[in-house]
Amino acid sequence: MPELFVAPDGDDSAPGTLERPFATLDRARRAARGLTGEITVRLRAGTHLLTAPLELTAADSGRDGHRVVYEPHGYGTAGQEKVVISGGRTVSGWRERSGAWSADVGDLDTRQLYVDGRRAERAAIDGLPGEVSMTETGYLTADAAPLGWHSPADVEFVHRGVYPWTEARIGVASVSRDGDGRTVISMAQPAFARALDLYNSTWEGRTSRGPGLPTRVENDAAFLTEPGTFVLDRSRPGHHVLIYLPRPGERPDRTHVVAPALETLVRVLGARDVTLRGLTFADATWLRPSGPDGFLHYHGSGFHVGGPVDTVAFGEGASVTVPQEMVTIPACVTFEEVSDVRVEGCHFTRLGATALGVSGGAGVTVRGCDFDTLAAGGVVVTGGQGVLLEDNLVRHIGLDYPGSPGIALTGTERCTVAHNHVADVPHCGIVAGPGRGTRILGNLTTGTMGALADGGGVYLAGPQGGSLDDAAVVRGNVIEDTRTPYNFGLYADYGASWVIIEENVVARADSTAILHVSPPLENVVFRGNFWDADPVGADAPPAGVVYEDNTTIAGASDLAAATAELRSRAGLLTPRPTALRAEAATV
Repeated sequence: MPELFVAPDGDDSAPGTLERPFATLDRARRAARGLTGEITVRLRAGTHLLTAPLELTAADSGRDGHRVVYEPHGYGTAGQEKVVISGGRTVSGWRERSGAWSADVGDLDTRQLYVDGRRAERAAIDGLPGEVSMTETGYLTADAAPLGWHSPADVEFVHRGVYPWTEARIGVASVSRDGDGRTVISMAQPAFARALDLYNSTWEGRTSRGPGLPTRVENDAAFLTEPGTFVLDRSRPGHHVLIYLPRPGERPDRTHVVAPALETLVRVLGARDVTLRGLTFADATWLRPSGPDGFLHYHGSGFHVGGPVDTVAFGEGASVTVPQEMVTIPACVTFEEVSDVRVEGCHFTRLGATALGVSGGAGVTVRGCDFDTLAAGGVVVTGGQGVLLEDNLVRHIGLDYPGSPGIALTGTERCTVAHNHVADVPHCGIVAGPGRGTRILGNLTTGTMGALADGGGVYLAGPQGGSLDDAAVVRGNVIEDTRTPYNFGLYADYGASWVIIEENVVARADSTAILHVSPPLENVVFRGNFWDADPVGADAPPAGVVYEDNTTIAGASDLAAATAELRSRAGLLTPRPTALRAEAATV
């Protein structure tokens, strides 16, 4: 069986043996093309820094029924080495002034920073000071504080709750004073103009237009008051300055600071019979929200990039405007039109977008992986067939884009999401958009909907099949602690059809489920579920819903006792010890 070795201190002119390893993954990839049989690329311990994404194409596939495997040296043994594939850049050369550290970082652009493995937040304030009004191009205020911002064009407004399920980000273009002495904040275009078109609603006699006032304002040195926060000043092109306010006890000569530089770590396009296992993927960013287009979030992993919007009415006198088309937040590790690809036992952390994306293709398996400390979602599958997501732990995600689900499927066929644990996420845990034959089986979601509203631990929307033979099946899941008001723990929404929802447990949600939605549910079966409160509409199910043999048990201990066996079968197949997860997060 051919073996190739790669080490951070290797040499690409070496033969790639254990004694004389290559230095880069790309060199190993090229060498593997000339080999036959089962090929294993073994990575030695340490951080493998990428200066460009690792790209695997059809030419990097396994051949003649064999696979190409990328794994740490000693994989599966007690001596398995710790390997990190990183798109980050170590920041050094710090200068100390007035308690803050600053470093010249050239043309480095990033939206995240990690200090000794810990995520540092961007410096921010809560909203704008004074009385503020929105205009066609931005905002107007009598308060002079924005005139003191050091680099106004780097400032970004965050708009949480534009819709209950939405959080947008729009940059500032400039700050000036008008002839009446008022402060004029001009917003980045075309983002702000698009936001005025996109975000419009009528509800209970109240009409709103545009993104409204910001709930948070980020990324200026004037906001550096909280230890452990940072700012990137890009006011001088090619001479960017990173500023960090250290926490007590931190010293620049003893602190390891990493700024993500790459947006994509690994891209697999058209390959087959490839396995990635036992690897940590870390330190990537996503720069589009920092540009003039901003981030006009609508729902889930989707955002608006311009184009027509529609008005959707729901109920008398209530409506929202929605984009006709959305773009999906990109992933830092992507699989496009691949077949029989496996990702096993990997760790995805410190990433500035979605961790893992699957687009098209067939036969992708993601098993036994951990996803945490992510700006967006864990796994997004778009249009794939026969994808299996099993035994994965997804937690602490959506840190910058909180509408992002832990796991999301859309346009898929015969995909299975089984025995995963999604925990501590700001919106939905598991989402299935329109698809066919989806299976959501034996998952555990805890602490979902932590920031935004109108979602659930498990959420389905749109047609899920054409008959009972290819309907979605949601079975044996346990959904606990769905946190925000205005949620439905197990939520079939927006014209969901051909769905069988059975033998699930829902506890401690604002509402366990809802049967009356717009557009209405069609051919949806709720059977044999356990709740701690009746679903909304269970007393009079609509024509498109079969509601039978479900049990409501209000007492927490009684519900736990009645569902103990079902609970024992839900969640991870291989539990991760807390100590191991904590250690992995600081690699």
